[in-house]
Amino acid sequence: MKYRLLGAAAAIALAGFGPVAAQSGQQPLQFVDIFSLEMAANPQISPNGDRVVYQRRSNDIMTDQTASALWIVDYDGSDHLPLVTGPGNYSSPVWAPDSERLAFVASENEKTQLRVVWPDRGVTAKLATLPSGASNISWSPNGEWLAFTAFVRGPGPQVDIGMPTPPPGADWAESALVDETVRYEFDGVGELPDGGQQIFVISAEGGTPRQLTELAGGSPSAPVWAPNGQELLYSYGGDAETNFDFSESDIYAVSLDGADPRQITDYPGAESSPSISPDGETLAYLGFENRQASQQNTHLFLLELDGGEPRELLPDLDRGIGAAEWDSSGNGLWITYDDRGRSLLSYVGTNGNLQAVTDDLGGLVFGRPYTSGAFSISDNGRFAASIGTANDLANVGVGNRRGNVSVITDLNDDILGQRALARVEEITWTSSAPDGREIQGWIAYPPDFDEDQDYPLILEIHGGPHTAYGPHFSGEVQLYAAAGYVVLYTNPRGSTSYGEDFANLIDKAYPGEDVDDLLSGVDAVVERGFIDSDRLFVTGGSGGGVLTAELIGNDTRFAAAAVAKPVINWTSFILAADIGPTVMPYWFGVTPWEAPEVYWERSPLSHVGDVETPTLVIVGAEDRRTPVFEAEQYYNALQIRGVESRLVRIPGAYHGIADSRPSRLLQKAGHILAWFDAHDPANADN
Repeated sequence: MKYRLLGAAAAIALAGFGPVAAQSGQQPLQFVDIFSLEMAANPQISPNGDRVVYQRRSNDIMTDQTASALWIVDYDGSDHLPLVTGPGNYSSPVWAPDSERLAFVASENEKTQLRVVWPDRGVTAKLATLPSGASNISWSPNGEWLAFTAFVRGPGPQVDIGMPTPPPGADWAESALVDETVRYEFDGVGELPDGGQQIFVISAEGGTPRQLTELAGGSPSAPVWAPNGQELLYSYGGDAETNFDFSESDIYAVSLDGADPRQITDYPGAESSPSISPDGETLAYLGFENRQASQQNTHLFLLELDGGEPRELLPDLDRGIGAAEWDSSGNGLWITYDDRGRSLLSYVGTNGNLQAVTDDLGGLVFGRPYTSGAFSISDNGRFAASIGTANDLANVGVGNRRGNVSVITDLNDDILGQRALARVEEITWTSSAPDGREIQGWIAYPPDFDEDQDYPLILEIHGGPHTAYGPHFSGEVQLYAAAGYVVLYTNPRGSTSYGEDFANLIDKAYPGEDVDDLLSGVDAVVERGFIDSDRLFVTGGSGGGVLTAELIGNDTRFAAAAVAKPVINWTSFILAADIGPTVMPYWFGVTPWEAPEVYWERSPLSHVGDVETPTLVIVGAEDRRTPVFEAEQYYNALQIRGVESRLVRIPGAYHGIADSRPSRLLQKAGHILAWFDAHDPANADN
């Protein structure tokens, strides 16, 4: 039987009625409220530190799309105004060195243009129409040039099979797709066209973009200008020679005349994210020596460009660094990294002294409470950053090295300020795994929570598996709590932000003892006395879908489960997912035909014979990361066994089910809540 409508409870909530109003007099978050949410993404502070331009990302209930406009606000929070709006999407704002102009990308009517706007004059000019779009825009130091990356089509394999020429007016089928590498599809894109990303420059006065690189496959990073304005530095990896492995990359420089690029680094592993000191003498970059582990921290290195060996700047920091940018003084760098579920913006001097500035970066994900963050710095020591909380998405925050952070926008007060939201509380517990590790998580309480009552519990598990949740806003978690559930979300072993050893406790052993971390977390919350142990539910997506299936294959305590976009059979995943062949050496270290028993033992499908839990299986119908057939294998196995189950496929959705289409987030949450509601023992007599 096929179901095309949301379950009754979810349909009511989507219409705007939702759960019962909280005792505070305010209603909890409603399904329809998701369409009103906004976030401040990609905040860019002007070089003189006076103003910030950011992408205001908004959900549109009529088009069911997330659109992006550009807004501008003074450093002190005044003059908060729209800068570039219209029928399209406007993104990637970058200030010119003179703080008087901004370059940005405009996508309208299926065309993409590179434009420049003068905020004080209200004038906008088109520089070029770009057939393949543009990303990674940067201004030359003198403001005369812009560099960017764009896709350039290549010829692809040419095979002469003796096909005749179609007669005039004939309507023949499309030609076959021909591939000779493992890089032929990618989630979020689908079939990949032949070709790759290249670096271009264009005059700031407009004209024809000039291609500087001729890279064969792979992908360059954002191009970074040398202070003299005569060269661009970039990292390059992921080409066919390395089997498209970005754990092997190097840094190159290309001159403005497009002469043969020169290689700057050639160390084992990944060197990426180049940044040059203001005096042009020192290269900072992120990297690691590839040890074939499933997770490795990215470290910060300094390299004198006139010779010498790299120097690691923070050798004792056991956290992966996400970004690094030189301060205009040349005395240090601004960096980001995650620590115990929080995203930090910090400053490190060239002497290695580290100073945390704020740990409130985040709020760039509508659906789930993943770590995130973005920042930019000015020439006078100020910064702008995306600042989020457990009860709000990203707003624009500004500050300086002294840690004086001010949040100067409040984009969601009109909706979230009128809702009773879930209170989020940190919790730690000792895992029941043999090593007894401390595990961290967060509890989200229903808005009208009363500790003297009993509540149902949802365990929500993150994907990755090498990612992290934290005390960040989550539309899905808030909707679950608004429906009356206590929600536990956690960072079991394998999660990032706790050090490399903790992340690699699942190296070549996933899933494994992370199951113990999760089940003991459920026990810890139940022991608090306000959870009905007969009303336990579990869900997770991607890596969380793997663990959800693994849990119910090993434990029968859950009243119902929702397995979202899982990997069920590691052999089929490795051999058919878009990234399968690339991750195989890191997650298994052996091929499926060399050790089939290893793949089978770690596949949740091997435990399906022990599943008793009523199970919803949900997947995006175009998923290439955990392909649709993974979900279908699990669903069909449950059906064969007679386990109550339901398969939900979201049309048009890739792996990120909720990406860009708010209604898909609601479909996912709605189907999960409807399934749990239908299998709640408290509703057995209804």
